[in-house]
Amino acid sequence: MEVAALPHGRVGVRDSKDKTGPALVFASDGWGAFISGVKNGDFDIQS
Repeated sequence: MEVAALPHGRVGVRDSKDKTGPALVFASDGWGAFISGVKNGDFDIQS
């Protein structure tokens, strides 16, 4: 996975093994909220 800051406050995410494949683009505040959720364990799988 590659993540890059893009112009106009956006963040691009793509598969590093498929550099010509599609990329997902997020608003930087949405990406920041996702990263905060990962750090907080919001997406942990409960067993």
